Amino acid sequence: MKYNTIIIGGGLSGLTAGATLSKFGKKVLLLEQHHKPGGCATTFKRGDFIVEVGLHEMSGVLENGTIPQIFEMLDIDQEVDLLKVPEFYAAYSDRGKFVFPHGYDAATKALIDKYPEDAKGIKRFLKVLAGIRKEGTNQPRSKLVKKLIYPLMPLLYPNLVEADRHTVGSWLDKYITNENAKIDLVAHLVYWGDDPYTLSMFYYGLPFSGFIENGGHFIKGGSQQLSDHLAAYIEKKGGTVLLGKKAEKIVTENGRVTGVTFRDSFNENLDPVTISCDNAIANCAIPVVPALLDEPFASSLKKSIGDKINSCSLLCIYLGFSQDLEEFGVKHYSNVIEGEDVKSLKDVKPNHQGDWSKRRFIFVDYGKVDSQLAPPDKSEGVICTVDYIEDWKDLNEDDYKAKKEEVAQILLQRLEKQFPGIRDSIEYYEVSTSKTIQRYTSNPGGSVYGYAQTKKQTGDKRFRNNFLIPNLYFASAWAFPGGGFEGSIMAGFLAALQMNKDKIWSERDDSKYVDQRIVPLLGRKKIDAKTLALSFEKPEGFQYQKGQYAILNLMNPKVTELDLPYRWLPVVSSTEEESIRFHIELDASSFSKSCELLEMGDKAIVFGTMG
Repeated sequence: MKYNTIIIGGGLSGLTAGATLSKFGKKVLLLEQHHKPGGCATTFKRGDFIVEVGLHEMSGVLENGTIPQIFEMLDIDQEVDLLKVPEFYAAYSDRGKFVFPHGYDAATKALIDKYPEDAKGIKRFLKVLAGIRKEGTNQPRSKLVKKLIYPLMPLLYPNLVEADRHTVGSWLDKYITNENAKIDLVAHLVYWGDDPYTLSMFYYGLPFSGFIENGGHFIKGGSQQLSDHLAAYIEKKGGTVLLGKKAEKIVTENGRVTGVTFRDSFNENLDPVTISCDNAIANCAIPVVPALLDEPFASSLKKSIGDKINSCSLLCIYLGFSQDLEEFGVKHYSNVIEGEDVKSLKDVKPNHQGDWSKRRFIFVDYGKVDSQLAPPDKSEGVICTVDYIEDWKDLNEDDYKAKKEEVAQILLQRLEKQFPGIRDSIEYYEVSTSKTIQRYTSNPGGSVYGYAQTKKQTGDKRFRNNFLIPNLYFASAWAFPGGGFEGSIMAGFLAALQMNKDKIWSERDDSKYVDQRIVPLLGRKKIDAKTLALSFEKPEGFQYQKGQYAILNLMNPKVTELDLPYRWLPVVSSTEEESIRFHIELDASSFSKSCELLEMGDKAIVFGTMG
């Protein structure tokens, strides 16, 4: 058995690369350690709420832009709905409120109305932002052409050259005089990094201009919709997506990748499997790749990344509310609550590392769009702020939980102060930290944006494609062009284009890896009015003890409204039985309705066991 490409990791970059290569007719195998695809582009369910893990608003959805063209090519535009959010953001501070609207004309007017003394600098700021995106997306791809036109760069790409010379902080200090204006312009800094004086002006300007030009967008139903579509597209085109499978070795012979060895993430009783390939893509974090390689590649890669600086992480408090939030004065989709101690641009980074009672945060009200994350009479939101793995270092499990609760209460009290009465409407909250992100994505330190987007680590200075081994490609937030949804999608797409150009392929066949964890329904019995028993064929190598859990994921659920197709369930059958049995609570959820509608032979995938 052989695949054209094996992709290690099922984040947006890996999924986009896999779908694009599948479109090109290549046979793709994608390995994802989690039981769902998407990385940070995922959702989970808590009570009545579909909880969005990562997406607040997406940039790059521009008329005739690359992202819409990719979405059209991969049929995303037919299956996934993008909702434009009402405005870019609203920033709240002791100076009052500033609303940053969509559209260059509206943004120019709003900024100059508030800061007329900086009219000239504001106009230059917006001109540079527009130029960064226009020039950045129209550069020649050929290294030879780039080299030939290098002396003419200031004439051909003046805004790119200007941005390349600056951090956000150095640019704003040079052209904007009012510190309050600067603070308002970096209100959303957490979506790119934590320090305006290290963040590249180029990287900041690229997505910022996209937000202004055509607005931020949210994926209806949550970002899992996009991830699931891309995974299904790969399968539809003859590829294979294996969830709950973790790569443990990139096999090399004579200086080239020849295969990948992986094992089951949930069942240690299963033997590792090695599958051959023509080439491979590392969608995982670049710092974890050396552990997958033999020498001399492992040491060579370690040396290449030794001086690289990782990005910050994020802390999120996921929130479910019993009602619409308009009643509490929440007028905007994205609300920045400034720190009391941020009086100048130089205070921003210390504030991100300071006391939680003063740390700036963003509150997103998903109810301002038809997000489909909550029932019609309820709402969902999230508090998001900068986080560092050092904030949670050396804490035992009890102390970690206690600190999470302490931080949650501090931030919820600050939310209540800004929007009086909102706290009483909270039905659900849950805290995700840098440790959470590290656990589920294997990003060291929970670094959501990969390598920090500093001047020395931005644009062409980021790792891309096959710099280490001729047929090993890199596509992730850690590689070119960078983090965020737009950056990750572009990384996967550009890697696929390069691979198609390199033509490192053999003839494809129709043989596919058979996932033995996909099993048919053997029996269904209603135990009482509230409980349904389902029996499935026991997966190969499935071993369990009394009290252990497994994940039951329906392959083709018939009802999906406000739900996800899986549950963590105790295995109720005895170890001697030839089948495995689960009890389903009939709670009127879409999952339970789908279970009731299952027919004999319908398939589910079983991950486990755990606990």
